[in-house]
Amino acid sequence: MTISLSAIHIYPVKALGGISLTQALVTPRGLQNDRRFMVVDAAQQFLTQRDQPKMATVWVEIENGVVTFSAPDVESVSFSATPKELPTRTVHVWASHVQAHTVTTEVDQWLSDYLGADVRLVYMPDSAERRINPDYAKNGEIVSFADGYPLLIVSEASLADLNARIVAKGDQALPMNRFRPNLVITGCEAFAEDRLVEISIGEAVFRAVKPCIRCQVTTTDQSAGAVRGPEPLQTLATYRDSPNGVMFGMNLIPVTIGTVRIGDPVTLPK
Repeated sequence: MTISLSAIHIYPVKALGGISLTQALVTPRGLQNDRRFMVVDAAQQFLTQRDQPKMATVWVEIENGVVTFSAPDVESVSFSATPKELPTRTVHVWASHVQAHTVTTEVDQWLSDYLGADVRLVYMPDSAERRINPDYAKNGEIVSFADGYPLLIVSEASLADLNARIVAKGDQALPMNRFRPNLVITGCEAFAEDRLVEISIGEAVFRAVKPCIRCQVTTTDQSAGAVRGPEPLQTLATYRDSPNGVMFGMNLIPVTIGTVRIGDPVTLPK
C-alpha cells in the first residue's frame, strides 16, 4: 500500500478561511504562513469560529508578500504579510500570553464592520516564542497561534469512515474542511494516524503528539459561516470518544524542517 500526501492547507489567520497549496515549507512553528495572524477583541482575547462562525466566510489570499481579505458583498482589503516595526500588545490565546504586532487600522475597521464587533488583527513576529505544552514538548518547541500544536494531520480514509456512518443515518457527508487540517494523507486505512509515533513526508519529519480533540467548530459550514450541528460530533461520540472528548486527527510537531509537496510519499511506523 502506497501512502502519500494528498492535500496541504494553511490558515494564515486563525479562524478565517484557509488556502490550499501544492507545496509548503515546514518551519518550527508549523507550515510557513500558517496562523501567524489572529483576530482579538477589545480585551486582547482571541476570537474563533466558536464565537463568530461568520469568520469562516472571510477568504484569505497571499501573493507576493501581500495578504488580501475578501468576503461576500464587501470590498477587499490588503496588507503586508510580514508587518514590522508596528506597535505591540500582549494578546491571549488559551493560556498563552504573546507579544504581537498590530497591523493597520484599515484592516481592523474592515473586520469590525464585517463581523459586527470591535476587533483587531494582530501578527506574531519571529521574536515571539509561544511554547508548546511542556507535557508534550521535548525541546522547548514553539507554535504559532494554532490552538496548541504546529500541525494537524488527517487521513482521507478516516473521513470516509466517518461519512459512511453519517450517511447511514440519513444525513449528508461532510467535507474535509470541517476539520481544518494542515496535511491530508491517502492510501492508508481509517485512523492510521492514531498509531503515529514519527512520520516522514517528503523532506520533513514529524513527531506525533496527541490525538486532536474536536470542538463545535466542526459543526460550522465553512462555506456559509453557519452552524449546522450536531454532526459530526454526534456520530464521532459513538465511536471516537475519550475522557477528554471526541478524537479526529493527530497533532504533529516538526522534527526536521523542509518542503512537503502533494504526492510526496508518507512513511508511517511499522
